[in-house]
Amino acid sequence: MVSEKLMTEGVVTEEDLAGRLPNEERMRLRGFAVTECIQEIPCNPCVHACPFNAISMENINAPPVVDFEKCTGCAVCVRSCPGLAIFVIDVSKEETTVTMPYEFIPLPRVGEVVDGLDREGNVVCEAKVVRVLPGEKYDHTSTITVAVPRDLVMAVRHIRLRRSNRDDEGAEERVGT
Repeated sequence: MVSEKLMTEGVVTEEDLAGRLPNEERMRLRGFAVTECIQEIPCNPCVHACPFNAISMENINAPPVVDFEKCTGCAVCVRSCPGLAIFVIDVSKEETTVTMPYEFIPLPRVGEVVDGLDREGNVVCEAKVVRVLPGEKYDHTSTITVAVPRDLVMAVRHIRLRRSNRDDEGAEERVGT
């Protein structure tokens, strides 16, 4: 069952994610994929993209399910999702991160401070870009990883570049390790 907010506004809620997250003990081990593909639609690129067979579907229309014991948080599924509905969360280290698809230009730069946005586009925090993988090298969808406050790791789902950061465009390398 999907929430009224998803049906009327297209916004995933915590209610929609119930049962789709690992337990707290597993969260502390390593990063993990969160599929926010809630509705039953015919789509399965994430299943075939996962090198660890951690994503499965009951049928072509069923929402994807992540086996958190197999998931390594590698983010290959993030780049393969045409709906931009998969994120990798990592709370296993001191710096908590969210890896997300990013299909805008210019790409942010590693070290850049950006606005962390929630699912409705509201600014919820300041985030620091810690990794950028350009799309031309990775299935045509760029992925970025941002460090965010631990209590907002499940809320931040996009970023907004800050105009003041763009004054020295091209001055720094864009790809982090």
